[in-house]
Amino acid sequence: MKKQLMMAPALMMLSCLCAMAQTQTASAQVPAALAPPAAPLAQKIGVIDMQKALTSTVDGQKALAEFQKKYAPREDQLKKETQELQSKQDQFRKTQAALSDEAKASMARDIDTLTRNLQRDQDDAKQDMQQDEQQITSQLAGKVEQAVIKYAVDNKFTMVFDDSGQPNNILFASNAIEITQDVIALYNKSVAVTPPAPPAAPKPAPAAPRPAAASPAKPPATPAK
Repeated sequence: MKKQLMMAPALMMLSCLCAMAQTQTASAQVPAALAPPAAPLAQKIGVIDMQKALTSTVDGQKALAEFQKKYAPREDQLKKETQELQSKQDQFRKTQAALSDEAKASMARDIDTLTRNLQRDQDDAKQDMQQDEQQITSQLAGKVEQAVIKYAVDNKFTMVFDDSGQPNNILFASNAIEITQDVIALYNKSVAVTPPAPPAAPKPAPAAPRPAAASPAKPPATPAK
């Protein structure tokens, strides 16, 4: 009986200690549960006019000048054909009242031939120009995209959108930053500091053939006595 009475205070003390420990643990967990959520990271969004960037770099300007130089003669030829057709049409309108049926038919055939030739030449020029434009764009796009990526990484942009596409899917972007001119400057700078490839060393000229060694002259034969 005395042994049981002595154990009772010990059990009560142990129960109090356990209760205090649980209370402290619970109180330590409350602030974590009630802590406010972490603020979302701010996004840095850039906008670029890729079409302008492609044509405004030093390589783009060079390609554009070569393109215009290539098609200038064909443009002049199309203008000449257009003027010739318009002149023929004006002549027909002014003189058709005084022309015979045969002359009218002949002039109408001439106008039809000029119209078909002009349409064919215009279609051919348009197709050739589109092919060259696609080739120029494909050659420059990869280089400009590398400049965009470098600029975005160096300046910690979250996203970069191209707003030159048609249709443009960007309806609203209040905090977007225009980076077209900065990317053009970065591209031109990278081109300026890139050393050009050294020219190929000229091949050495083939060695001249050595002349054959002359055989020693034989002494004249001694005449018999």
